[in-house]
Formats: sequence, structure tokens, C-alpha cells
Amino acid sequence: MSADQLHRPPCVFCEIVAGRLPCAKVAEDETTLAFMDIDPGSDGHLLVVPKRHSTDLVDISADDLTATTLTAQRIAKVLSTQLGADGVNVLNCSGAAAWQTVFHFHLHVIPRYLDKTRDRLELPFEPGAGAAPEDLAKHASLIAAAL
Repeated sequence: MSADQLHRPPCVFCEIVAGRLPCAKVAEDETTLAFMDIDPGSDGHLLVVPKRHSTDLVDISADDLTATTLTAQRIAKVLSTQLGADGVNVLNCSGAAAWQTVFHFHLHVIPRYLDKTRDRLELPFEPGAGAAPEDLAKHASLIAAAL
């Protein structure tokens, strides 16, 4: 174990996966665990995590990412029938600047409701503002060149 690992606090999601911390479990298979978010943005907001630790979207293996995404999709398919959701957001925050607070890759599966008494989320930005075509082309070019 490295000196960094000795001084790093335990990963809360790894502790949940290991059964050392409680959770309201929704689904589990050999690769993933889904459980209710303790600070939900809407009724039924839950998290899907890979059992194997990875820090974020950049760190996760393709196999674990696939399994986590498929579990999120399986759960999203039942939210309208079981909870009356009018829609679903699937959200990943990768890095502190992107609002990640637990540094173990996870997907938020967030049922959305027209009834705002069941849905406390609001958009953090205003869609529809658009971007200049030259800015879009510049960013596309830089990203494409790096791929």
C-alpha cells in the first residue's frame, strides 16, 4: 500500500459495496450495485456504481462502464411504471469542477416529474443560448485531433 493510500480516507462507495456501510439497495449483480441517493434531487433518485473502484469517467474500464450504464438503463425503464416518473436524467459528474463529491465512478439515475413537489432539481444553466458556429468548429477540431 502506498503512503498516499494510507492517508486517504476510505471510499464511501467501496464501503457500501463491501457491506460495511448501509444502503437502500435497488439492484445488484456481479459487477454493479444500485442504491438510493441519501440526498435525492427527486423522489426515487438513485446511484449505480461499479463494484470495482475507479475514480471517475476517465479512470473506469470499458467493461465496468458498460455494465454500470446497462444497469442504469434497466432501472430507468421501470421508473415511469413504478414511480410515475415523467422522464429520467442519467448524470455523471467527473471531477470536482463538475460537482463530483464522491470519487468513485457513479451514475445518478434521477426520475423527473412534472409535479414539482416530487422533483427539486432545476437546470444549472439556461439551454437555448446557443454558441457561435466558429467556436463549435474550433472545439470540434481540437477534440477530434486528440482522438
